[in-house]
Order: sequence, then C-alpha cells, then structure tokens
Amino acid sequence: MDFPELAARTRRFSHGAPRAVSVAEDGSRVIFLRSAGPEDPADALWLLDVGTGEERLVADPATLLGESGDVRSLSPGERALRERLRLSAAGIGSYALDAAGRVAVFALAGRLFRADLVHGDVVEVAAVGPVLDPRPDPTGQRLSYVTDAAEGVRRGELRVIDPDGTDTLLAGEDAGVSWGLAEHIAAEEFGRFRGYWWAPDGRSVLAARVDESRLERWHLHDPAEPASPPTAVAYPRAGGPNAEVSLHLLDLDDGWVDVHWDRETYPYLTGVSWGEGSPLITVLRRSQQHGLVLAVDPRTGETQVHAELADPRWVEPIAGTPAHLPDGRVLVGGELAHDGYDARCLFADGTLLTPPSLYVRRVVGRLPAAAGPADLLVEASDGEPSERHLFRVRTTIGGGVDARRLTTDSGWYTAAVGGDVLAVGVASLDHAGVRWTVRRGDQEIAELRSFAAAPPYSPLPMLERVTDRRLPAAVLYPDNHVTGRRLPVLLDIYGGPGHQEVVAARAAWLERQWWADAGFAVVTIDNRGTPGVAPSFEKAIHRRVADVILTDQIDALTALAGKHPDLDLGRVGVRGWSFGGWLAGLAVLRHPELFRCGIAGAPVTDWALYDTAYTERYLGLPEDGQDIYAHHSLVELAAEPVTSPDQARPLLLVHGMADDNVVAAHTLRLSAALLSTGRPHAVLPLTGATHMAANGTAERLLPLELEFLRTHLL
Repeated sequence: MDFPELAARTRRFSHGAPRAVSVAEDGSRVIFLRSAGPEDPADALWLLDVGTGEERLVADPATLLGESGDVRSLSPGERALRERLRLSAAGIGSYALDAAGRVAVFALAGRLFRADLVHGDVVEVAAVGPVLDPRPDPTGQRLSYVTDAAEGVRRGELRVIDPDGTDTLLAGEDAGVSWGLAEHIAAEEFGRFRGYWWAPDGRSVLAARVDESRLERWHLHDPAEPASPPTAVAYPRAGGPNAEVSLHLLDLDDGWVDVHWDRETYPYLTGVSWGEGSPLITVLRRSQQHGLVLAVDPRTGETQVHAELADPRWVEPIAGTPAHLPDGRVLVGGELAHDGYDARCLFADGTLLTPPSLYVRRVVGRLPAAAGPADLLVEASDGEPSERHLFRVRTTIGGGVDARRLTTDSGWYTAAVGGDVLAVGVASLDHAGVRWTVRRGDQEIAELRSFAAAPPYSPLPMLERVTDRRLPAAVLYPDNHVTGRRLPVLLDIYGGPGHQEVVAARAAWLERQWWADAGFAVVTIDNRGTPGVAPSFEKAIHRRVADVILTDQIDALTALAGKHPDLDLGRVGVRGWSFGGWLAGLAVLRHPELFRCGIAGAPVTDWALYDTAYTERYLGLPEDGQDIYAHHSLVELAAEPVTSPDQARPLLLVHGMADDNVVAAHTLRLSAALLSTGRPHAVLPLTGATHMAANGTAERLLPLELEFLRTHLL
C-alpha cells in the first residue's frame, strides 16, 4: 500500500493512539480516548487504574449504539464543533468529568451517556433532543447539555437533568439566540469552545447568551448535491458586525443575575474559568490591543478589574489563564517587553513568576509541593522553538522566580495532572506518534498503549536557524539522495500566526519525506509571525503580514541554498493549505521569477471575505485600511495585467465545497481573476469536503499534486 492510501486509512497514523488524556483530581485514574486499532476511526473511552497499572475499556461506541447505530453519525452542531476543534475522529469526540474524576459524560450520535468511572457502569440518559457539550456538575449529581436543532427542538437550549431524571430548561430563546454555546469567533479564533460553566458547588451555572441576529447569512451549497437545500450560516465578516455575547448567572432555583462589564468597549469574551473563588473572565476590545481580566461577583454580577492586558499590536492571552491560585492571587499570562526583555511570562497579582528566558505556552495545572502552596505545571520553550518542555513553577509569595525543567530529552511535550500523578505525552524525531507515560513523582507507573500503525518512514529533517533573524527552518532530502545531484525544491509551508511547522516531532515530517522520496528537496520555514521564539518575532507582522512573511520565506530559502548546494533554486514549487494556501498563491503571483508553480489549498484570497477577529487582529479594520486589505488580496494581485509569459506561473487551486471557515467563494473569485488576465491555473473542487478535507481526502489528493509539480518542475 502506498503512503497516501496508508495515511488516509490510518488518519495519518493516529487511529489507535491515546488522546484527550486527563487525570482524576486524586490521581487514582487516568482517563483517555482511543480507538481499537490502526484503521478504526471510532474513539472509545478508556481509563488506567493508577494503583494497578491496568487499562480498562469504559465505553465502546459500537456497543452503546448497537447494530443499528452509526459511530460516524453527527448532528449538525456536533459536526460544526468538531470542525472548530479540527477533530476528524468518529465515535466519542470528547468527554467531561466531575471535579473528582469519578463521573464522565459524553455525547454519541446525538445521544447522552453517563459513565461511572469507579464501578464501570455506562447508562444512556434521556434528553429532549440531540445533545451538544454535555457536562456533569462538579459534584457529579446533575448533568447539563445544550440542544442541537431537530424536529420540534430549538438549537441552543441549555438544560439540566436532576438525579431523578427530570429534564429542566435553564435558558433558551428563539430568533437566532443560543445559550451555552461558543460563537464562531470564540471557537475558531480564541480557543474558547464552550459556552457555560458550573459553579463549584453545582448550584448555579454561568452561561453565555449569543445573539447572531445582526450577522450576515451566508449560504453554503455543495453543487454535487443539487437536491439538497443550501445551509445558512451566520458569518462574522471582517468589518461587519459580530455576535452579541453576554454572560448570566443562572441559579437552579430560577434565579438570574446578569454579569456587568462594558460590552460595547470590550465585545470579545475570550476566556472564562470558575474554580476556587469567583469566576474569572477575559474580555478584549475589538482591536484586541487592550483587554481586562475581571472577577465576577456571583451574587450581584458586578465585576472587578484584576489585570489589564495591553499591546499596541495585539494582546495574546496564555492558555490556562486567568486562574485563581490557592492563596487567592490571580494568575495572568502576559508579555515582558521592557528593560531589554522579550518574553511570554506568568504573573500573580502583578508579580513575575517565570524567568524572562521562558516562552510560556500553556498552564497545565498544579503540582503538589513538598512544603507550601502547590507549584504550577507549565508547557514552555526555553531558547529552542522547535521543542516544548514541561516546567515546575513555584508560586510561593516572596520565593522569587523559580522554574525547573522536568523533561530532559528533546521533543514536543504535553501533560495532564491530578494530585501527585502526572501523565506526560511526548512526540519526538526519535520515534513515531506520541508516547504517553504515567508518573508519580520520579516513578514511572505505566505507559498508555498505542494501537496506531507504524509509519513507513523515519524521517530525519535537518533543523536549522537561518538569516540574521534566526528563522527556524528544515530541509529533507530523498532517502537515496547522492550528494552533488541537484534537486527541484518544494517549499511546503503554512507560515501563519499561532502555528509552527518546524518542530521536533516525527509526525510533522512523514508526508514531507514522501514528497522528498518523490524527487524533491523539501524545505519548511517558520517565518516571523509564528510562535515559539519571542513576542516581537510574532508581532512583527502587524499590518504588514504579506511583506514580512514572504520576505522571510525567500530570505530563508536563499540562505538554505547557500548551505545546501543541492537545492536548485531554478526549479522551486510551493504548496500550502489555508493560510499556507494564501501564502503559496502570494509567492507565485508576486515572485514568479523564483516560484515556478504553486498549489493553493483552501486559500484566503480576499481578507475582506474572512472573519472579524483573525483578520482585524493582523490587518486592522477594513474601514481604517482599505489599502492594506488590497495589498494582501490575491484577487487584486491576479487581476493585474500580464506583460510577459514569465509572469504567469501555473497555480493549482483546491477547495472544499462545504468549507464554512474559508468559504469556496475565495477560490472561485481568484479563479475568475486569473482567467481574466490569462494566467494558467486549474481548480480542483472537493465535493462535500470542509476546511479539514478529512476522511482521507487530503491524503488522496497527494498523487494529483505530485503530478502537477512534476509537470512543471521536473
């Protein structure tokens, strides 16, 4: 079986691997999702008993649904949520735990299930309609969920089920209003995927009300299904209105308190947490250059400012913050940008907790300390952006800045923690997939088994830092490459904010090794604008995204060719998806003298046609910079007259017809502009495909892309 087909069947070698790992509060059990084998797409719920080191299957989707059920069945709302999460697995997509980790709740084919993790019982709980985002209250007694639309059922009803099975409507409205769900912008651009939060005592709920009535309705339709009606989506287009989001404290005894903050000035609700103490929320201005961390009084709904977040470019909150520390201080993520410092750090009531050398990425949780308050477990990078490590950070008042690295070998680490038990996952260039080990202190208790298929390659990319900007870059050669034989170059890119490609994890290089073995030198570069180096490195792109990023890509490619003489810069192709698709198109249209051809998958071709939060964060409001938007538009660039044949390099455009993030209109408008000026291109529409191009679609595209590149480069 060739690589593309094998990658398609195994979901890029992730079927059968543990994911969504969490640890019970007392450290007694580790809970995770995993399918039964390398080609089984349906994830089941598992746990590891820390005391015995043995795994146990808790909930199998096929068994729960029976012979008549379909483990791939998703309601429209669940499908949209998984699209935002970039989750293509079938079966159990996610689960939620009570505070003690004794009860798990999940949705399956729109139905609601409750699992007793102590005794092993799994029961279906009757609900009034298709279930979205079910959660147990912290005591494990009640369940909550949000309804998806169905016959006779409104979308966006927040409901609570009592221990006796009584199902009560907590909040719900008609006319484009939902309760308890994250709006598109929150999930797609701010990483907030939920819309309600239980109080620690399980007696009330903090819920978001989302009113999308002001938004434009866009209509998505797959031409391959002419009998199906188009789907209307409320899309927050750049420069246009956003959904109106408010917060409300809903008591189970019918009490109601509105949460008060200046929503006109700070319309974006980017983060909410409710652990110990009062709820904490993060709100941002529309420009995202100023924000507030607010504590909410659960009795009155009044808010108190705990911290201000400010940056003349944009504010970038740290995952896992804000949060209360055990001593009552509020943990906030921010940036240190004075006295020569350039770092992403953690602060407690304004006091610095992490050293300026650390680039903090996420606060995982708390680790018990030998004496005094609990320490923090943090994911961060320390000088090498291709690696992410785990650090123990002290929180003691007056204890100074103290962060101790817990992981030694190179790699990309993640973790979950409960009590004194730590589950550590590591991806590395030395092995395939993510290996999960469970530790208590310095003792390894168990390793979570993986049933994933073994990839056919063991790629070893050459990771480097190039140019005076020390841009992270990598080069991959064919396995049988002979030094001195010059190769066409494939620049395989993403380049967009919030994402790195040059990482010390084998999975990032498997497909690229396939490209290399097909006869290319594969180059990947993380330009300025990508995370992991420093805030100034990320934010250099503000309002000049195209110029900075494309300059970095070309300068780094040139520098690599100086160090690797087998790279033939007379034969360079470029490919990318989403932001990378836009960048591939930009490269070919702006620099046809270097880029002989390009593949642009799901590209944003007109930024005025993309969403508010992402676009305005980097380019500003359209009304304040029409020239900036025009400068970044592929449609306008493609419409410029062609004065010589060398200016018109071929493009292959690929787009999913069901894409609700970067809608297919982007590619269709670019194609029309290319056609108007006689520029060679082809359009490959993917019927039924979303932005993820999931279920093997992206992998089965690879041979077609290869044929295109060989035609124009070999």
